[in-house]
Amino acid sequence: MKIEHFAYQVEKPDETGDWYCRNLGFTVKRGADEPVPVRFLADETGQVMLEIYNNPRVVAPDYSSMDPLLLHIAFVCDDLPSTVERLLAAGATLFSGPEVVDHGDEIAILRDPWGLAIQFVKRAEPML
Repeated sequence: MKIEHFAYQVEKPDETGDWYCRNLGFTVKRGADEPVPVRFLADETGQVMLEIYNNPRVVAPDYSSMDPLLLHIAFVCDDLPSTVERLLAAGATLFSGPEVVDHGDEIAILRDPWGLAIQFVKRAEPML
């Protein structure tokens, strides 16, 4: 088995999808506004997708109030300082870091403009 996608209920899938494409290198593999707004976003490897959607049967969580230890999306990142600076200019907010943590890994945690926690990690020894 391999993971195809992770799904997040969000308020504005179109705006969120545009932001992830513009700022994190995702591409829309499938999108629709009916019967519910949805975007399947592939990362730059084309091997993993995020599904962002808004189904009226449930309320989107208040991601801003959730500690990133509960839920976050993690990205491999070679240059944390410039990535953090670029994303802050694009509307993200800083939660923590950049800092060196266990095993010599460098991490930073931001929130996208809708509150989802996004972690950027430069591993001292790559795991993938």
